[in-house]
Amino acid sequence: MASINLVPQTRDQIAIVDPASAVTIVIPAYNEVGSLPGVLHDLAGWLERGAEIIVVDDGSTDATARVAAQGGARVIRHRNNKGYGAALKAGIRAAEREIVVLFDADGQFDTADIAKIVQALDETDMAVGVRPQGAGSPTIRKPGKWLLSRTANYLAQTNIPDLNCGFRALRVETAKRFLNLLPNGFSFTTTITLAMFKDGYNVSYLPITVRPRTTGMSSVRVADGFNTLLLIIRMIALFDPLKVFLPASALLLFVGIAYWLYDSVTHQRLNIPTGAMILVVSAVIVFMFGILADQVSAIRRGQHE
Repeated sequence: MASINLVPQTRDQIAIVDPASAVTIVIPAYNEVGSLPGVLHDLAGWLERGAEIIVVDDGSTDATARVAAQGGARVIRHRNNKGYGAALKAGIRAAEREIVVLFDADGQFDTADIAKIVQALDETDMAVGVRPQGAGSPTIRKPGKWLLSRTANYLAQTNIPDLNCGFRALRVETAKRFLNLLPNGFSFTTTITLAMFKDGYNVSYLPITVRPRTTGMSSVRVADGFNTLLLIIRMIALFDPLKVFLPASALLLFVGIAYWLYDSVTHQRLNIPTGAMILVVSAVIVFMFGILADQVSAIRRGQHE
């Protein structure tokens, strides 16, 4: 656990167990040979205190795996680039400690913040870092992230301070419950955040320090805008489809009836116009589709590894 445990060895002897010995730090890395040595150097204290450090080399074409091993980390290698989420899932599955800390290899996060993130697990199920406003977010991604954040807040019915920060800690047992739901791409952190909220877990947020990236380049691509749209649709379908389908159905029904009444008053006739009929039928179809999607969502979220 995050707090210091006193484990009796004999009647007259008590051993102090360092909380670091219960921690696995998982670092996904793709061509991070420039920044990874510095990150591992800063984590040396955790390693010395008994923490496990796993670097998942996600198909790097540089010497990432070699420098990770030289830094004392346990290295898991992917033959090809499977994605940020796939790397994190591989690290979580391989973790041998009770608590897993997800940390980035680019040097933007401060290792000094790990202690308070882990300590917070004494009172919560997942602790997440909150980056300073605008930190670590390229301008091109801000509109998409704003829309994604608003959608997530609506689905979770709460204000999420930092939806997709990659710096977080939770118990390995809890993380493994959601691995079947979590995607292999950049939306891993967004999905696990919503999954925790929707299943009634407690999530706490703590301010963290974010430093400028000094080496390498961000993995942001133009396609990420399209991926963000797909993620929003996926989030809706997976976590609470009725919150979207029911309002859409009600809107179609309202417009259909309003059109019918307007046509009846204007043309002094009671028969339903074709357009109004299409709108009402569409409302029924959308409603039934929402019910079906909600049942599929409940079944899928109920399946754990």
